[in-house]
Amino acid sequence: MKKIKILTVVGARPQFIKMAPVSREIRKSFKEVVVHTGQHYDYNMSRNFFTELNLPIPDYNLGVKSLSPGCQVAIMLAGIESIIIKERPHMVLVYGDTNSTLAGALAAVKGGVALSHVEAGLRSFNRVMPEEINRVIADSISDVLFCPTTISVENLKKEGITKNVFLVGDVMCDSLYFNLSIAVQKSSILARLKLEPEKYNLLTIHRAENTQHIKDLKDILRVMDNLDMPVIFPVHPRTRKFLKGSFAPKKSLLFIEPVSYLDMIVLEKNANVIFTDSGGVQKEAYIFKRPCVTIRQETEWPETLKGGCNRLLDIKKDNISAICKAAADSKAYFNPYLYGNGNSAGRIAGILSKKIKDRK
Repeated sequence: MKKIKILTVVGARPQFIKMAPVSREIRKSFKEVVVHTGQHYDYNMSRNFFTELNLPIPDYNLGVKSLSPGCQVAIMLAGIESIIIKERPHMVLVYGDTNSTLAGALAAVKGGVALSHVEAGLRSFNRVMPEEINRVIADSISDVLFCPTTISVENLKKEGITKNVFLVGDVMCDSLYFNLSIAVQKSSILARLKLEPEKYNLLTIHRAENTQHIKDLKDILRVMDNLDMPVIFPVHPRTRKFLKGSFAPKKSLLFIEPVSYLDMIVLEKNANVIFTDSGGVQKEAYIFKRPCVTIRQETEWPETLKGGCNRLLDIKKDNISAICKAAADSKAYFNPYLYGNGNSAGRIAGILSKKIKDRK
């Protein structure tokens, strides 16, 4: 008897992290076929993640690389469609809110295959964000929706989506719990950079709203460079492309290459304050009980804003020094179970098994 087959579509660094615990669970009962779209293709953003997280080598790599969003989605869609025709999976599984998510979701629906979305129901309520459009579309056409928080369940309910919606917790929490002890043992990032715990800040910037206008990006970096504490900045390839060597740190900023997942965990866990525009990093900061400042006007993780755990920063309007000080001095309460207990992947695998058998 042939095993039930699940086609997993990933393409970006956060998706590799989310996929790791789920893949471990579903491979206990199912045959998994992995499609890497190639959306993130830099070694430090892609290949070393598969090695470090012990992920299965992708069965297919579409090699899309850096193209315009429309071209990316079109090439991914055509490639995933042909793979669906060849593999004939029982379910397509997508993660998050990237172009790979959108392409995988559309290909599944067009190919008549059931679709599951991990990290469903997130909303920033900002339709200017490409990620928001990808989320809304993926949720609207999914057959099974796995939500990380009660807020994400409520967001779907307000949009009339209530069938096959499951609150399972956050799979990134699973990854952190699983890999933290490994990271502490293996990572030497603090020693290499000569850093002491809570004596540095951490910065990540990659979203379009912060990088596509060079003046805004340089304004962010200029303010970060004037903070009193060192600011470690692993530079995303997208951000480096926009900078083109036009900004040279003079005081606090330290530009470094993108780091491995294990190194990033250690940097986050020991930072004084984390500055980011990444949804995943906001959550990781919360789980590690580290003060976070989100360099955006909104967040799809509003629960992190409670009690001063996370603060929004409008770089054009707000006093960044005051916000940084408030974040560093915060005595916020962090709910240790907000994102689950580390068994979200097990819940997802169990629900998938039942739903696929019901469809058969």
